[in-house]
Amino acid sequence: MSNLSNFTVLDSAEDVAAAAAAEISDALWKGARTLVLAGGTTPKRAYELLSAMEVEWGRVSVLFGDERCVRPDHPESNYRMAREALLDRVAPATVYRMPAELGPEEGAELYEKVVARLTPLDVVVLGVGEDGHTASLFPGHPVLEAPGLVAGIHDSPKPPPERVTLTLHALQAARIVIILATGAGKAGAVAKARRGEVPSGMIAGARWLIDRAAAGE
Repeated sequence: MSNLSNFTVLDSAEDVAAAAAAEISDALWKGARTLVLAGGTTPKRAYELLSAMEVEWGRVSVLFGDERCVRPDHPESNYRMAREALLDRVAPATVYRMPAELGPEEGAELYEKVVARLTPLDVVVLGVGEDGHTASLFPGHPVLEAPGLVAGIHDSPKPPPERVTLTLHALQAARIVIILATGAGKAGAVAKARRGEVPSGMIAGARWLIDRAAAGE
Protein backbone atom coordinates (compact mmCIF):
# COMPACT_ATOMS: atom_id res chain seq x y z
CA MET A 1 0.00 0.00 0.00
CA SER A 2 1.26 3.46 -0.84
CA ASN A 3 -0.23 6.90 -0.22
CA LEU A 4 0.28 9.92 -2.47
CA SER A 5 -1.45 12.83 -0.72
CA ASN A 6 -5.11 11.77 -0.90
CA PHE A 7 -4.51 8.72 -3.14
CA THR A 8 -4.14 5.37 -1.38
CA VAL A 9 -2.91 2.60 -3.69
CA LEU A 10 -3.92 -0.93 -2.71
CA ASP A 11 -2.95 -4.23 -4.28
CA SER A 12 -6.28 -5.31 -5.79
CA ALA A 13 -9.87 -4.33 -6.49
CA GLU A 14 -10.96 -6.53 -3.60
CA ASP A 15 -8.61 -4.61 -1.29
CA VAL A 16 -10.11 -1.33 -2.52
CA ALA A 17 -13.64 -2.55 -1.82
CA ALA A 18 -12.64 -3.79 1.65
CA ALA A 19 -10.89 -0.50 2.50
CA ALA A 20 -13.92 1.47 1.32
CA ALA A 21 -16.30 -0.63 3.42
CA ALA A 22 -14.08 -0.17 6.48
CA GLU A 23 -13.88 3.61 6.00
CA ILE A 24 -17.64 3.93 5.53
CA SER A 25 -18.30 1.80 8.60
CA ASP A 26 -15.83 3.83 10.66
CA ALA A 27 -17.43 7.13 9.61
CA LEU A 28 -20.90 5.86 10.50
CA TRP A 29 -19.69 4.69 13.91
CA LYS A 30 -18.15 8.12 14.49
CA GLY A 31 -21.50 9.82 13.97
CA ALA A 32 -22.07 10.26 10.24
CA ARG A 33 -25.80 10.13 9.59
CA THR A 34 -26.06 10.49 5.81
CA LEU A 35 -24.47 8.09 3.32
CA VAL A 36 -24.56 8.79 -0.41
CA LEU A 37 -24.15 5.73 -2.66
CA ALA A 38 -22.73 5.37 -6.17
CA GLY A 39 -23.31 2.83 -8.89
CA GLY A 40 -20.56 0.67 -10.37
CA THR A 41 -18.81 -2.65 -9.85
CA THR A 42 -16.29 -1.60 -7.20
CA PRO A 43 -18.85 0.26 -5.07
CA LYS A 44 -21.16 -2.76 -5.33
CA ARG A 45 -18.51 -5.03 -3.84
CA ALA A 46 -17.85 -2.48 -1.10
CA TYR A 47 -21.57 -2.49 -0.23
CA GLU A 48 -21.62 -6.27 -0.04
CA LEU A 49 -18.73 -6.20 2.42
CA LEU A 50 -20.28 -3.30 4.35
CA SER A 51 -23.52 -5.24 4.77
CA ALA A 52 -21.69 -7.79 6.94
CA MET A 53 -20.19 -5.16 9.26
CA GLU A 54 -21.55 -3.98 12.59
CA VAL A 55 -23.21 -0.63 11.86
CA GLU A 56 -26.11 1.06 13.67
CA TRP A 57 -28.17 1.39 10.50
CA GLY A 58 -31.15 2.73 12.43
CA ARG A 59 -29.32 6.08 12.61
CA VAL A 60 -28.41 6.26 8.91
CA SER A 61 -30.16 7.92 5.98
CA VAL A 62 -29.07 6.72 2.53
CA LEU A 63 -29.08 8.89 -0.58
CA PHE A 64 -27.74 8.53 -4.11
CA GLY A 65 -25.16 10.49 -6.08
CA ASP A 66 -26.84 9.95 -9.42
CA GLU A 67 -29.42 7.83 -11.17
CA ARG A 68 -30.33 6.91 -14.72
CA CYS A 69 -33.88 7.81 -15.77
CA VAL A 70 -35.12 4.24 -15.61
CA ARG A 71 -37.58 2.44 -13.38
CA PRO A 72 -36.19 1.48 -9.95
CA ASP A 73 -36.42 -2.22 -10.81
CA HIS A 74 -34.52 -1.77 -14.10
CA PRO A 75 -31.18 -3.65 -14.42
CA GLU A 76 -29.44 -0.28 -15.06
CA SER A 77 -30.82 1.32 -11.88
CA ASN A 78 -28.24 2.33 -9.27
CA TYR A 79 -30.98 2.04 -6.66
CA ARG A 80 -31.70 -1.56 -7.63
CA MET A 81 -28.01 -2.47 -7.40
CA ALA A 82 -27.65 -0.81 -3.99
CA ARG A 83 -30.85 -2.43 -2.74
CA GLU A 84 -29.66 -5.91 -3.71
CA ALA A 85 -26.07 -5.45 -2.49
CA LEU A 86 -26.76 -3.51 0.73
CA LEU A 87 -30.13 -1.98 1.56
CA ASP A 88 -32.22 -5.15 1.72
CA ARG A 89 -29.59 -6.67 4.01
CA VAL A 90 -29.24 -3.84 6.53
CA ALA A 91 -32.48 -1.78 6.51
CA PRO A 92 -31.27 1.80 7.05
CA ALA A 93 -33.60 4.16 8.93
CA THR A 94 -34.41 6.04 5.72
CA VAL A 95 -33.63 5.51 2.05
CA TYR A 96 -34.09 8.50 -0.25
CA ARG A 97 -34.32 7.08 -3.74
CA MET A 98 -33.80 9.45 -6.68
CA PRO A 99 -37.17 9.42 -8.53
CA ALA A 100 -35.37 9.64 -11.86
CA GLU A 101 -38.00 7.58 -13.68
CA LEU A 102 -40.12 10.78 -13.58
CA GLY A 103 -37.63 12.41 -15.94
CA PRO A 104 -34.62 14.70 -15.45
CA GLU A 105 -36.51 17.88 -14.47
CA GLU A 106 -39.09 16.48 -12.06
CA GLY A 107 -36.63 13.96 -10.63
CA ALA A 108 -34.06 16.68 -9.94
CA GLU A 109 -36.64 19.11 -8.54
CA LEU A 110 -38.01 16.57 -6.06
CA TYR A 111 -34.57 15.37 -4.98
CA GLU A 112 -33.30 18.94 -4.51
CA LYS A 113 -35.77 19.31 -1.63
CA VAL A 114 -34.50 16.13 0.00
CA VAL A 115 -30.81 17.01 -0.31
CA ALA A 116 -31.38 20.60 0.85
CA ARG A 117 -32.69 19.30 4.19
CA LEU A 118 -29.65 17.09 4.73
CA THR A 119 -26.69 19.16 3.54
CA PRO A 120 -23.83 19.15 4.06
CA LEU A 121 -23.80 15.44 3.31
CA ASP A 122 -21.66 13.35 5.67
CA VAL A 123 -20.21 10.51 3.56
CA VAL A 124 -20.31 10.36 -0.23
CA VAL A 125 -19.09 7.30 -2.16
CA LEU A 126 -18.18 7.89 -5.81
CA GLY A 127 -16.88 5.84 -8.68
CA VAL A 128 -14.98 7.06 -11.73
CA GLY A 129 -15.57 6.45 -15.42
CA GLU A 130 -12.78 5.88 -17.91
CA ASP A 131 -13.34 9.47 -19.11
CA GLY A 132 -12.92 10.80 -15.56
CA HIS A 133 -16.60 11.45 -14.91
CA THR A 134 -18.05 10.91 -11.46
CA ALA A 135 -21.74 10.67 -10.50
CA SER A 136 -23.23 11.90 -13.82
CA LEU A 137 -20.83 14.83 -14.09
CA PHE A 138 -19.00 14.45 -17.40
CA PRO A 139 -15.90 16.30 -18.64
CA GLY A 140 -16.76 19.53 -20.42
CA HIS A 141 -20.52 19.15 -19.82
CA PRO A 142 -22.54 22.29 -18.97
CA VAL A 143 -23.97 20.53 -15.88
CA LEU A 144 -20.60 21.10 -14.18
CA GLU A 145 -21.69 24.73 -13.80
CA ALA A 146 -25.18 23.86 -12.56
CA PRO A 147 -26.32 25.83 -9.49
CA GLY A 148 -28.06 24.19 -6.57
CA LEU A 149 -27.62 20.65 -5.32
CA VAL A 150 -29.27 18.40 -7.94
CA ALA A 151 -29.44 18.66 -11.72
CA GLY A 152 -31.20 16.83 -14.53
CA ILE A 153 -29.37 15.80 -17.70
CA HIS A 154 -30.85 15.09 -21.15
CA ASP A 155 -27.64 14.56 -23.12
CA SER A 156 -25.28 12.37 -21.11
CA PRO A 157 -22.40 11.29 -23.38
CA LYS A 158 -22.74 7.84 -21.85
CA PRO A 159 -26.07 6.02 -22.30
CA PRO A 160 -28.74 6.35 -21.19
CA PRO A 161 -28.77 10.09 -22.02
CA GLU A 162 -31.32 11.11 -19.36
CA ARG A 163 -30.08 11.18 -15.77
CA VAL A 164 -30.34 12.96 -12.43
CA THR A 165 -27.17 13.84 -10.53
CA LEU A 166 -25.88 15.67 -7.50
CA THR A 167 -24.08 18.81 -8.64
CA LEU A 168 -20.38 19.44 -8.29
CA HIS A 169 -21.28 22.06 -5.69
CA ALA A 170 -23.11 19.46 -3.57
CA LEU A 171 -20.21 17.00 -3.78
CA GLN A 172 -17.61 19.65 -2.96
CA ALA A 173 -19.56 20.63 0.17
CA ALA A 174 -19.72 17.07 1.57
CA ARG A 175 -17.80 16.28 4.75
CA ILE A 176 -16.18 13.02 3.54
CA VAL A 177 -15.87 11.97 -0.11
CA ILE A 178 -14.45 8.53 -0.96
CA ILE A 179 -13.65 7.91 -4.62
CA LEU A 180 -13.03 4.36 -5.84
CA ALA A 181 -11.16 3.41 -9.00
CA THR A 182 -9.95 -0.04 -10.05
CA GLY A 183 -8.54 -1.60 -13.18
CA ALA A 184 -6.11 -0.52 -15.88
CA GLY A 185 -8.95 1.10 -17.81
CA LYS A 186 -9.17 3.79 -15.13
CA ALA A 187 -5.45 4.68 -15.09
CA GLY A 188 -5.86 7.52 -17.58
CA ALA A 189 -8.80 8.96 -15.65
CA VAL A 190 -6.87 8.79 -12.37
CA ALA A 191 -3.92 10.61 -13.94
CA LYS A 192 -6.23 13.36 -15.25
CA ALA A 193 -7.99 13.60 -11.89
CA ARG A 194 -4.66 14.12 -10.13
CA ARG A 195 -4.12 17.09 -12.43
CA GLY A 196 -7.65 18.41 -11.80
CA GLU A 197 -8.59 18.04 -15.47
CA VAL A 198 -11.77 15.98 -15.06
CA PRO A 199 -14.82 16.24 -12.74
CA SER A 200 -13.63 13.47 -10.41
CA GLY A 201 -10.51 15.54 -9.75
CA MET A 202 -12.43 18.71 -8.87
CA ILE A 203 -13.44 17.69 -5.32
CA ALA A 204 -10.81 19.06 -2.96
CA GLY A 205 -9.95 16.75 -0.08
CA ALA A 206 -11.58 13.65 -1.56
CA ARG A 207 -10.10 10.32 -0.40
CA TRP A 208 -9.11 8.17 -3.35
CA LEU A 209 -8.85 4.40 -2.94
CA ILE A 210 -7.35 2.82 -6.07
CA ASP A 211 -5.68 -0.42 -7.02
CA ARG A 212 -2.26 -0.79 -8.61
CA ALA A 213 -3.74 -1.15 -12.10
CA ALA A 214 -5.66 2.13 -11.80
CA ALA A 215 -2.51 3.78 -10.46
CA GLY A 216 -0.73 2.77 -13.63
CA GLU A 217 1.63 0.45 -11.77
